[in-house]
Amino acid sequence: MNKYLNFIVLIILFVSLDVKSQEVTAEVPLLKDSLNNQPKLIVNEQIVSLLDTTKLKAFKPDPIKVVWMAAIIPGYGQIMNKKYWKLPLVYGGFLGFAYAISMNSSRYSTYMTAYRDIIDTDPNTISYIPKGYTIDSYGGIIGYTRILKSAEENYRRYRDLSIITAVAYYAITIVDAYVDAQLYDFDISPDLTMRFQPTLLKNPYGIANTPGIQCRFSLK
Repeated sequence: MNKYLNFIVLIILFVSLDVKSQEVTAEVPLLKDSLNNQPKLIVNEQIVSLLDTTKLKAFKPDPIKVVWMAAIIPGYGQIMNKKYWKLPLVYGGFLGFAYAISMNSSRYSTYMTAYRDIIDTDPNTISYIPKGYTIDSYGGIIGYTRILKSAEENYRRYRDLSIITAVAYYAITIVDAYVDAQLYDFDISPDLTMRFQPTLLKNPYGIANTPGIQCRFSLK
């Protein structure tokens, strides 16, 4: 009796051990799946989300904002468009126009004062006579008066022209910034394809078609 009892106990132990081993083996793939596959899925989702945010954050200047900033601060539109190489051209042009306006204004003021001095009756106003010269050196009072009047009018015209040109140049810098902002992501690659192929040239008035060669250009 004891032998049969011991034998039954051994069978129960073996069956329980077998069941536990099956449970462990069944849990191992689940553990591997939870440790290996799921993090990979999370990493892939993070990479996809990172790529999406990179696409969304692609740089594209706002043309309206660029125009306003270029109008308020000369050259700032080119900075917003990241066209830094244009800044020397922009500021160099403004410096050149500023020098032209200043020089022409100064000379216009000088000749205007000299002309007013020569036509008045006050003998103390002699600013129109350069040092080392006399009125006779310029052909007398009448001839020198004409010279001063002509110089005054010329430099006034040069001054006004310099101001008008500077304003036009200022407007050009704004337009340039706006165009750059609009065409920032426009494909302007120089790819050009030229292809020759035979074709039939259609003739009017019922004449038979004439064979020829067709040249086709394709711009990318």
